[in-house]
Amino acid sequence: MNVSDAPLMHEPERRLCLMGAKHAGKSSAGAALARLYGGRCLDLDELLTVQTGETPRQLYLQSPTLLHTAESAALATALAVKTERLLVIAAGGGIIDNPAACLHLQAADLILVCLAISAQAAWRRISAGPLPPFLQTDNPQESHRILHERRTNQYRLLAHLVIAAERKSPDQIAHEIMQRINDERPCS
Repeated sequence: MNVSDAPLMHEPERRLCLMGAKHAGKSSAGAALARLYGGRCLDLDELLTVQTGETPRQLYLQSPTLLHTAESAALATALAVKTERLLVIAAGGGIIDNPAACLHLQAADLILVCLAISAQAAWRRISAGPLPPFLQTDNPQESHRILHERRTNQYRLLAHLVIAAERKSPDQIAHEIMQRINDERPCS
């Protein structure tokens, strides 16, 4: 899919969803987009935590289904936000494994942007902190690589636009996203 296949965005409102594997830079690039282009960024993990009182990690430990339900509810809340400016939704890294949430994303008036980084770069970021429960295996790095590659491939298929985000600052990613949208959007 490409940007010209995305739903038409009516000016001045623009709605984007940043997707990608864990630690691809969605939240920081979303904040940069909102700051640089005068909009608002909603981080789904933060919104989910506000709505449930628990982090995605805490919900996952209780049940992946519970996490998916809460994630879908947070996405519905984000999609209901009305603004006359740019709205950026930064999705959680595992939203691609949530079929209900993916259906909402596909049906919404959004440009879906995949931020792609290598499994190695993501592993360096993930391994700097406590490992998420789904990576607490006999070989966490290999478990991560397999999951990262599967998810990244799925995000690429779902996205209207894929941005290579490795070794780029959030501001560079934000500028590239808007430049690509403006360059690839057909004139009406």
